[in-house]
Amino acid sequence: MSDTLDLTPFGLNVTEVHRNLSPAALYEHAIKYDRSDYIADSGALIAYSGDKTGRSPKDKRVVKHPDSADDIWWGPINIPVDERTFNINRQRAEDYLNTCDRLYVVDAFAGADPRYRIKVRVICERPYHALFMRTMLIRPSEEELAAFGEPEWVIYNAGRFPANPLTAGMTSRTSVDLSIEQKCFVILGTEYAGEMKKGIFTVMNYLMPKAGHLSMHCSATADPNSGSSSVLFGLSGTGKTTLSADPHRELVGDDEHVWTDDGIFNIEGGCYAKAINLSRENEPQIFDALKFGAVLENVRFDNGSHHVDFADDSITENTRGAYPIDYVDNARIPSVAGHPTDVIFLTCDAFGVLPPVSRLTPAQAMYHFISGYTAKVAGTEVGVTEPSATFSPCFGGPFLAWHPGKYAELLAEKMSKHGSKVWLVNTGWSGGGYGIGSRIKLKHTRAIIDAIHDSSLADAPTQTDPVFGFEVVTKVAGVPDEILVPRQTWSEPSAFDSAAGRLAALFNDNFTKYAGGVSDAVKSAGPNAAAQPV
Repeated sequence: MSDTLDLTPFGLNVTEVHRNLSPAALYEHAIKYDRSDYIADSGALIAYSGDKTGRSPKDKRVVKHPDSADDIWWGPINIPVDERTFNINRQRAEDYLNTCDRLYVVDAFAGADPRYRIKVRVICERPYHALFMRTMLIRPSEEELAAFGEPEWVIYNAGRFPANPLTAGMTSRTSVDLSIEQKCFVILGTEYAGEMKKGIFTVMNYLMPKAGHLSMHCSATADPNSGSSSVLFGLSGTGKTTLSADPHRELVGDDEHVWTDDGIFNIEGGCYAKAINLSRENEPQIFDALKFGAVLENVRFDNGSHHVDFADDSITENTRGAYPIDYVDNARIPSVAGHPTDVIFLTCDAFGVLPPVSRLTPAQAMYHFISGYTAKVAGTEVGVTEPSATFSPCFGGPFLAWHPGKYAELLAEKMSKHGSKVWLVNTGWSGGGYGIGSRIKLKHTRAIIDAIHDSSLADAPTQTDPVFGFEVVTKVAGVPDEILVPRQTWSEPSAFDSAAGRLAALFNDNFTKYAGGVSDAVKSAGPNAAAQPV
């Protein structure tokens, strides 16, 4: 669909406006007008985001307004900015967009459940950005588009134009600004498409808890027979997207969901998978979904065949692929499912300390949810010679609007009400930390997830971890018994004890930032300092 659209209410008077173009038309415009875009031999559109190949969290700003100031978790994640500065940046974006020969508009929904969704309008100058958001939002039917009316939230993507670093509150030429009261996002100085996706997630992270619903940075699958769901939380690199690509279950979504009194729903209409080292052998669903209509970001390809080299990280290790969720054969459409029977926290522990699977109590679940632990491995950054712990509250810290305690309370309330079981699954190292041990095999992690879903782990034997206190599962079909208790996999048990003590101390130190907002039961659910080996 392409029609004339009056954008003057949005401060824009560009003559050529293309609204809700089809993927084929956006391809045509990308190749014709955006000379940095190409077509892969698989049919996906290859696009490049310029200097920024990932999000710029230090450049995110939220307007501090009396109507919402008491709700927001202010600090390094939600850095306050005054309304005047926001208006300056918005005007700067409007002025730039008014110089463009043509603009692209995408009207779509955030939220698969019509009872909770919001209407979003994206205004941008790059066809690639329009195709990306057409993919990642819920695509309206023709009837819904005809009745769409005015949007509730607007994104102004002027990413090719920089912010003015001399503007009050700016720290660079990049600025991603949210005004809850004006209901809009302004993007300057970054062409990375993920800023739009996560901007809308931040909006939902504000709106849903305010209404008593839990917004979640997680993937989700559903049982094809019962319709009950399972949610998988995890930071980048833990396997959240990979493990949700499960041929035995229906895919609800790979990244963003909301848990209401009726069940769960996907915020998005697409998936956004890491593409580095992607192969059909290991991730067939994702590999095959990157076809016509999908977007590949910042990948290298052969100039002759246009065959993508997924192992090439010369531009960035954060290569990505965005594709409509219905490109996955077993996707659940619409992306709505029943209450989760299981809540799974994924962590990639590069210290080699955490067991492949453990069962958590409700208090432990809140503790680990607020902690949001994973680890970076040595060699990924200059000067890093050993694993470094990363903690991101609620497994999605950069996108939270409220204090983490609010999300944890909602999680605990819903788990208790619906009897959900909670599991901590380590997809990281075994037999030693990074450089000594080896990564837990994907087939073993898949077997663990299968056992969770078929309920066979509910009565599996366990033993209590002396440091972390959770129940370590000691028998899983398809997984060697010897890897299920980490201390037994290390050649030097004393070295394991030392590593476990260090990791426990990191957990306890990190949690002090949030202890003021949680109960005593949650505070005591962390590692037992008295039991930490020396």
